[in-house]
Amino acid sequence: MMDGNRRVALVTGGGKGIGRAIAQRLLADGFAVVICGRNAPENLPSHNGAVAEFEACDVRDADAVQAMAERIFARHGRLDLAVNNAGGSPEADAATASPRFSERVLALNLLGPLHVAQAANRIMQAQAEGGSIVNIASVSGVRPSPGTAVYGAAKAGLLSLTESLAMEWGPKVRVNAVVVGLVATEAAADHYGGEEGMKRIDAMLPLGRMATGADIAGVVSFLASSDAAYVSGARIAAHGGGERPVFLTLASGGQG
Repeated sequence: MMDGNRRVALVTGGGKGIGRAIAQRLLADGFAVVICGRNAPENLPSHNGAVAEFEACDVRDADAVQAMAERIFARHGRLDLAVNNAGGSPEADAATASPRFSERVLALNLLGPLHVAQAANRIMQAQAEGGSIVNIASVSGVRPSPGTAVYGAAKAGLLSLTESLAMEWGPKVRVNAVVVGLVATEAAADHYGGEEGMKRIDAMLPLGRMATGADIAGVVSFLASSDAAYVSGARIAAHGGGERPVFLTLASGGQG
């Protein structure tokens, strides 16, 4: 708690998947949580009677993001944490992806987080306690991302943005990134080749399984806490030890 008031968090894309897990963890941590998205989920994230608020907002629209931040501040009088979770991309061949497709992927995964960070920073800089911004990045931004090349480039940009904003906005505002690996979300089975495909991926990872949303939420919870008071500009990898290089399997006679 801060000054006798509940800390306030904004989680973009907080209605499902990783974002929903983050919202529920922050509710458990005592935050008043606001989630945003283009459409409201059927059920809002909740924990022991505490329920997240919903704001309709397309984070690619800078004016809409600023208006949302102003509404949150009008209701709560503060904003302590902003989590840039909204993102993603369908697969597309980089050779034939349309300019409109590429622009929309970049807008969602790089410009959207910048819009949210800017709006949050305006509020946090005026608070005695400052605030914290956490960007949900991806291993796609630190290794090749065939099939989602623009997404990978956007996530690489988000990591660079994280470090630059941490330098520009300190000491009031801390900015960090979580480099997320493979996650078993609701749609994971379709994306990773069904249950058998998921089992093969689990076996490949050093920790023996893909992440859950709760695993990522725990890292966000730490970064939002006083235990991370001296952590800014950091990239925290939450990828279960990393993906085994394909050449090791090929060199031993296995299939890539």
